[in-house]
Amino acid sequence: METLVSLVSATISIACTGESVLLIKGPQGRINRAIWGPLNRTIISAGEDAVIRIWDSETGKLIKESDKESGHKKTVTSLVKSADGSHFLTGSLDKSARLWDTRTLTLIKTYVTERPVNAVAMSPLLDHVVLGGGQDASAVTTTDHRAGKFEAKFYDKILQEEIGGVKGHFGPINALAFNPDGKRYIQCPSTPSCIAS
Repeated sequence: METLVSLVSATISIACTGESVLLIKGPQGRINRAIWGPLNRTIISAGEDAVIRIWDSETGKLIKESDKESGHKKTVTSLVKSADGSHFLTGSLDKSARLWDTRTLTLIKTYVTERPVNAVAMSPLLDHVVLGGGQDASAVTTTDHRAGKFEAKFYDKILQEEIGGVKGHFGPINALAFNPDGKRYIQCPSTPSCIAS
């Protein structure tokens, strides 16, 4: 039996074998990302209203949401869970990524960058996070590639410091993922190509 989470408008649909079994409606704005929480008892969502929410996966009731002070200020574009499921990382157009506790929704760390963040990933092997993004795609053709800030940036997960970067695209990075062994990662821009490193 396969379980799918489908994001449509401001709703989350959970379906088993093609039939919806639960519909969760978000308060406002589009839900961009959702992941399963610990033991699949919760669903964590994020979206246009910049609020992270934890929902009960059985009842659809809202359990907790991030507060405006510690949370993102603009649309959340990405959401990934750590390999052990104890924490998750969000990226936002507010030029930051934030590390959260999966059970309590406590903010653990904040990673600040000089560009909107479209994609985030966490290494399953090392204490590294990688952020990708860049300026809005509509402005890409009018800007020198160096000013667009299109390289992936690596941060120390604990110290919150930038430790390196990888160039490779002329365009915003929209997707990032680590290989399960943590030794390689892939970055994909808004162009029809990806780079594995």
